[in-house]
Amino acid sequence: MNQLFQLQPIAFAISLCTLAQFSYAEHEHDVYQLPVIVVTAQQNTTANGLIVTADPKQPIQPVPASDGAAYLKSIMGFNSIQSGGTNGEVSFRGMFGSRIKILTDGTENLGACPSRMDAPTSYISPESFDEIQVIKGIQTVAYANTASAATVIFSRKAPQFDEQPYQGQASVVMGSYGRLDHTIDTAIGHQQVYARLNATRSESDSYQDGNGDTVPSSWQKWSSDIALGWTPNGDTQLELHAGRSDGEALYAGRSMDGAKFARESVGLKYHQADISEHIRQLEAQIDYNFNDHVMDNFSLRPFSPTGGMSMPMASNVSRKTLNARLATTLAFADMQLKTGIDQQYNQHAQRGGMSNSYVNKPRIKDMEFQSYGVFAELTTPLSVGHTLVTGLRADEVNVKDLRAASKTAGYQLELNKTLPSGFIRLDSENSQGDIKHYIGVGYVERMPDYWELFSPAHGNMGSSNTFNGVNPEKTTQLDLGVQYQHGAFNLSTSAYVGQIQDYILMRYHHHAMAGMSHGISAGASNVDAVIAGAETGLSYQFNEQITADANLAYAWGKNTTDDITLPQIAPLEGRFNLRYVQDNYSLGAYLRTVAKQNRIAHHQGNIVGYDITPSKGFATLALNGTYRFNQAADISLGIDNVLNKTYAEHLNKAGSSGFGYASEQQFNNIGRNYWARMSIKF
Repeated sequence: MNQLFQLQPIAFAISLCTLAQFSYAEHEHDVYQLPVIVVTAQQNTTANGLIVTADPKQPIQPVPASDGAAYLKSIMGFNSIQSGGTNGEVSFRGMFGSRIKILTDGTENLGACPSRMDAPTSYISPESFDEIQVIKGIQTVAYANTASAATVIFSRKAPQFDEQPYQGQASVVMGSYGRLDHTIDTAIGHQQVYARLNATRSESDSYQDGNGDTVPSSWQKWSSDIALGWTPNGDTQLELHAGRSDGEALYAGRSMDGAKFARESVGLKYHQADISEHIRQLEAQIDYNFNDHVMDNFSLRPFSPTGGMSMPMASNVSRKTLNARLATTLAFADMQLKTGIDQQYNQHAQRGGMSNSYVNKPRIKDMEFQSYGVFAELTTPLSVGHTLVTGLRADEVNVKDLRAASKTAGYQLELNKTLPSGFIRLDSENSQGDIKHYIGVGYVERMPDYWELFSPAHGNMGSSNTFNGVNPEKTTQLDLGVQYQHGAFNLSTSAYVGQIQDYILMRYHHHAMAGMSHGISAGASNVDAVIAGAETGLSYQFNEQITADANLAYAWGKNTTDDITLPQIAPLEGRFNLRYVQDNYSLGAYLRTVAKQNRIAHHQGNIVGYDITPSKGFATLALNGTYRFNQAADISLGIDNVLNKTYAEHLNKAGSSGFGYASEQQFNNIGRNYWARMSIKF
């Protein structure tokens, strides 16, 4: 166990001393409060089950997340394609990429890697945010370039100062295989001005699977964000914010590793409430993000001439993104109208070469993306207990191919599209308020993103190149759900069925330039598809101490053009949790069961991964406990994969041959894993 649980003694001692100090300081003013509870599966909490909210400052199991995708996996319906120990590619209901909109504080920060090694969630440190909100399906049009699967919002709230001019929270996570995280979120100020600092650091060595075999998966990453705010009254907020982050990650499932994940961001936002009787809210925001990402095959691993690379190579890609937004909320009698305009500009560039020779080369721009959008969302009551919510949006999108090779070949270098989206939904609840339900229909046309226009080797048959060979996706989806609560029993179910015209599918096979994915690379094509599925959660509180809950998620998809299954869809998954809460401590047992997945489309998928083989089912058991010393300090302990099972997730990538993996052999997940998280509020 000493080898598994590699604690950092200095950090551990400091944390214990700090906990003791807070325990002594609070002794004279003890106030009863329930202990922290380790989160194992997020429950639907608002809007009849349509919207899920989560508190990322709560400890979660498995071991507290190192990136946004790892945290989202605690919410039913989410999975991810894993390449190693961190920075997975998030999936929701079998959908990937720009079908899921990821927003941080209202802005979009896009990655740069052509194979999405640096997905947007890889730049997110979850615990530095105050709230995560997931809007399922096409049930909002309030953000640029509407998502077809879900909209995920990581947000921070303006600090509130009451009795003291400072506040904050700090935590330390220690665990097996050298896992060590530090997080601090602190603010100083008063009712009219504030300064807030978020800083995180996370690292881990490579883990071992249930067989005791080492899986290359180490990482180091850090982030820092600062905000300066002016709040002259309770209705006005003006905030300037800026941030930086960087990191590196070793990947069992890739031929190259992430040697650099640098982010720089700066933004300004303004919020004004209760301007007049009819103008309830005005918000304006502008943000700039720059991502600088390096991939190489030599700095984090011993160089091996595999994957089509006979020499040490590095690729440096970057993305500049500028987002701007102006929105207002109007009220007329019982109706509320939110309307606004937004704009997004992003530019992609790249350079590369042998070893680190790229640093002396200029960045070569290969794409420019520009969109302008206008939207309106109306909420109006129809009768007692029934509310109609509807929205319309139009985006004008321009994408330019700046590659010299495309110009030389005489290809069309510019795409212009006007893309509509909209939804209509009925929200209802009975007179007692214990049954809430919704039903809504949404439609969106999605512009192919950078990874679909530039990364594949070709587009649809007969097209000149990928840029001119992929059509926008058109998704029509029905969403419905019900939430029932009566006494100690709670049930929440959300379901969907959708039809996708021109679904953008990646087919992996040999090309003239085969790439680095086991000799095959992606070609893009449009197909028609249907999708369906559901997420269900129920809980029952047996008494004041014991609560049990269960959650199920299932996604299904079919490529109707070829009459085969839609690829890269996670299998049926169930999560079962038993919790005991007593005074200032809690204990929990968490069982995760995953069915086998036989529905695959061999060598088809997305730009990150593809179906390899049917997967086996598995089950893992985890245990956790928390103890609250007082209102300010607590400690959580956990053991993941208690039985040390050897298993691989269905969506895991195949291991790199450079690490000795056989062709198309998936790498395994982590074996038994011990962790501890200590948190202090002040």
